[in-house]
Amino acid sequence: MTRQNYVFTSESVSEGHPDKVCDRISDAILDAFLAEEANARVACETFATTGMVVIGGEVGLSDQDKLKNYMGRIGEIARDCIKDIGYEQEKFHWNTCHVLNFLHEQSAHIAQGVDKDGAGDQGIMFGYATNETPELMPAPIQYSHAILRRLTEARKSGAEPTLRPDAKSQLSVRYEGGKPVAVDSIVLSTQHEFESQTSDDIRQIVEPYIREVLPDGWIHDGTEWHVNPTGTFVIGGPDGDAGLTGRKIIVDTYGGAAPHGGGAFSGKDPTKVDRSAAYAARYLAKNIVAAELADRCTLQLSYAIGVAKPLSIYVDTYGTGKVPEELIEQAVAKVMDLTPRGIREHLALNRPIYARTAAYGHFGRAPEADGGFSWERTDLAAELKAAI
Repeated sequence: MTRQNYVFTSESVSEGHPDKVCDRISDAILDAFLAEEANARVACETFATTGMVVIGGEVGLSDQDKLKNYMGRIGEIARDCIKDIGYEQEKFHWNTCHVLNFLHEQSAHIAQGVDKDGAGDQGIMFGYATNETPELMPAPIQYSHAILRRLTEARKSGAEPTLRPDAKSQLSVRYEGGKPVAVDSIVLSTQHEFESQTSDDIRQIVEPYIREVLPDGWIHDGTEWHVNPTGTFVIGGPDGDAGLTGRKIIVDTYGGAAPHGGGAFSGKDPTKVDRSAAYAARYLAKNIVAAELADRCTLQLSYAIGVAKPLSIYVDTYGTGKVPEELIEQAVAKVMDLTPRGIREHLALNRPIYARTAAYGHFGRAPEADGGFSWERTDLAAELKAAI
């Protein structure tokens, strides 16, 4: 029997966190290539530190002249990302940091399997959904993201001019009867402008926004607050700590509430099942819960490089399923083509929709009119029920 009463903690990081700066640059480069060609191939990694951004990996376009042209735009793309995030520090400024580009053409040995509609690599991918929030996401990670999104909006609007881009949040959520009911502790560290600002000063700024996004009654008399607990946080971003693409995979997914296959998302085009199959697994898990076939669901897919068909489909409903899990597994295989090409076509993934995913989670977001977050739709729920 799954535990019903416990405290679970998840964290999020803002778009100005060093690792998220790198994720954003990698995904912006991916978007630029997909805007040029829907079948562009990108596996892009970014490293950032004081005054420097280093970009490497492999890319591919069918037109080699266009590929050379896009190689010349990489520095501009990186600087635009840093500018939009808001870094104009002395030692990390969008206009003065060095950008080194070491991207090269995609390996022909990798391309040969992908070009035949096989998976871009072997691996396991997990999707998860739970009915504890309207977004069918675990509450601790969903609200950790919401706090930082709201603070970013306040910073960029000018409402809170002393906040700076780098920030982290963490919520310890108390569950009773298997449902989230309260926040027992809140940790919020945010970069700020002035050395003279104390932790109490920062709490006065951020507390109204935190209260605004959390459900009514979740903050109680016993809630512990830790706002900038180490004190001054003026030096932030890649100047304070180096960043690297793909180091926040738990922040990107379910905050530790569900398994993770290990593959990062950002900078990878949708032929890479690390990304596309993880999106498909979330899409299916969410539709299973939306169809009320289960209150919670983990779904695993596995692939081999160059092989189109998934090697396995596994479903775990944690004892909350309304039908046997093996029937759900069979229904999943009926209602969606889970080959890499089938996933890309069903979710329309060959579009420049990825830079927006780089911060505040790849899941639990609203589907967008241009196809962004298509894996958050619940349009497969009726078909799943019919298949069972």
